[in-house]
Amino acid sequence: MPDLPFHFSDRTRRGILAITGLAIILLVNMQIFFKEQIVSDGDRLLLQLAPRDPRALLQGDYMALRYAMADEVAQAAAAAGMDDGRIVVEVQPTGEARFVDLYRGQAPASGQRLLHFRKRGDSVRLASDAYFFQEGQSEVYADARYGELHVDTDGDAVLTGLFDGEFKRLGTLFH
Repeated sequence: MPDLPFHFSDRTRRGILAITGLAIILLVNMQIFFKEQIVSDGDRLLLQLAPRDPRALLQGDYMALRYAMADEVAQAAAAAGMDDGRIVVEVQPTGEARFVDLYRGQAPASGQRLLHFRKRGDSVRLASDAYFFQEGQSEVYADARYGELHVDTDGDAVLTGLFDGEFKRLGTLFH
């Protein structure tokens, strides 16, 4: 090994490695905890899905998701010169969310929620863009028309399931 300007004993190196490993485990577990809080305490939204290719050969069975309102959000974000931010959605009695406007600090009205978005190129990502399921279960999810999200007050979202056109859950509820 080349001479380095600092020299650590084997014990010090193991200590640094252990602290780094613990810090990574702590950060991952904190992310899991925050996502679980969103799932348990967040508001439920259904986002209408737009068609997309449902499989990836290397990743197994999954459904690539594209949300129908993404084009509206992309146009509004482009007009406002925004790449990342939040949108205001109105929640219908069925639970379906409809795009209202970009969030510019206004207080959401009753029945409205915030939802984070990220614009990359011409496409907008509103939440997870993939739903993984057990191999051989693709037919169960073939009729998916809505993605179920749980959203916290800041607009952070977790994809929790898929629903058909009649608002019936597809597959098994895992949480």
